[in-house]
Amino acid sequence: MHPANALLSQGSFVAHPKAPELGRGRVQTIVGDKITINFENAGKLIIDGSVIELMTVDPNHSP
Repeated sequence: MHPANALLSQGSFVAHPKAPELGRGRVQTIVGDKITINFENAGKLIIDGSVIELMTVDPNHSP
């Protein structure tokens, strides 16, 4: 898992750095390297945290 992803917890707000069109996401679960996120514009996706380093975002502002 990328070091920044290790700091995430359930409920964290994130953005996918290579897919801003997904919108802001909220972490649902973290199991190993698999991070389940509910994105505003794409719904629930499972991200491989060993491949993608997510960016934390302010929950009051869009990324």
